[in-house]
Amino acid sequence: MCLAIPMKVEQIEGPTAVVDAAGTRRRVHIGLVDEVAVGDYLLVHAGYAIERVDEAEARRTLDLLKQLDVEAP
Repeated sequence: MCLAIPMKVEQIEGPTAVVDAAGTRRRVHIGLVDEVAVGDYLLVHAGYAIERVDEAEARRTLDLLKQLDVEAP
């Protein structure tokens, strides 16, 4: 099973971005998503941003993961 986690963009550095979910920060590749900006929420899987999601959807997903006691990456 594959799982993508919504993470918030904190910083963009060329083809990568620093993203955060629940205090866990990661550097991910953003080349698969057009026009990424600081503050965007991205679905992240295996070190790659695969889709932009709106903040409400990201928060719903993170809340569900929290209820299941699943830690962000």
